[in-house]
Amino acid sequence: MDQEFVDLIKRNEKIILKICNVYCREEEDRKDLFQDILIQLWKSFPNFNQRSKITTWIYRVAFNTAVTRYRKQKKEPKQVPISDQLIHDSHSESDENIRLLYSAIEDLNKVEKALTMLYMEGAKYKEIGQILGLSESNVGFKISRIKARLREKLKIDEL
Repeated sequence: MDQEFVDLIKRNEKIILKICNVYCREEEDRKDLFQDILIQLWKSFPNFNQRSKITTWIYRVAFNTAVTRYRKQKKEPKQVPISDQLIHDSHSESDENIRLLYSAIEDLNKVEKALTMLYMEGAKYKEIGQILGLSESNVGFKISRIKARLREKLKIDEL
């Protein structure tokens, strides 16, 4: 079981890193959150029932761990400037548009960021709902509202 878990983490490490980057500004905080997520994954691994995809389970555990960690601290989470984390040395107009989009995403709340991140990765509404504990229709409604807010903020016609 130990090696199976290690292999699972290696294959899906990027999922955990994305969540750490979205919810933590400082490198040390990202490392701490990463460790907290690994601990929670390890504790719940024996109970994983395989009724959902492994990535859905990892997202859900990671997201819940991130939110719980900051609720315990009773303060707003430090946020990584997503534009700095995901986009480096951009000079073209399309890169600037991407930078503006990620900057607008930084202003979303924790759940909206998670919804947006999963949506941008191509997750289906059903999977997003499973990860975040929302109904499929509620996911669609929230994503529509987020898109409208981002369009308004960025002053564009289509997202």
